[in-house]
Amino acid sequence: MKIHYTTAKTTDELERILSLQKMNLKSAVSSDEMEQEGFVTVHHDLDLLTRMNDACPHIIAKDNDLVVGYALSMTQDFKYEISVLRPMFTELEENKIQNYITMGQICVAKTHRKQGIFRGLYEAMKKASYPTYDAIITEVDATNRRSLGAHYAVGFEKICTYHSLGQDWELISLKTS
Repeated sequence: MKIHYTTAKTTDELERILSLQKMNLKSAVSSDEMEQEGFVTVHHDLDLLTRMNDACPHIIAKDNDLVVGYALSMTQDFKYEISVLRPMFTELEENKIQNYITMGQICVAKTHRKQGIFRGLYEAMKKASYPTYDAIITEVDATNRRSLGAHYAVGFEKICTYHSLGQDWELISLKTS
């Protein structure tokens, strides 16, 4: 199996991202799966995903023609469009973080996990982001230990933990250079 990393270019690829996202939403997985495999929090629609992709293309991992992973790119222009992410942007402003791209969500298909695709998506995102951005920023639900561990393993560093919408979030950063 040879995984190819590229940017999302077609509506079909964006629809495949949404399909993969739907299968991994917190509401779609069991509590055991949440603990062992992680989950995604935000549900996007095709219009928003397309506009985000037009501003800064999403990174996808493909096994032949099948999208098996994605990392969503989100510029600051979208900070008011996803309500659950607004507090993150407030924290970034309060911590005086500048010149960054936000990784809005990352997910790998269950059939392709533990094969280095998570790391590969971030490597591809770093290459696509540098030198325009100094860092990739994201937040992870503090209860999502699997995702936090994976992020720290690829080089993310903690900026802060904050409380919003009744839960704790870890705000983390990955240098692009």
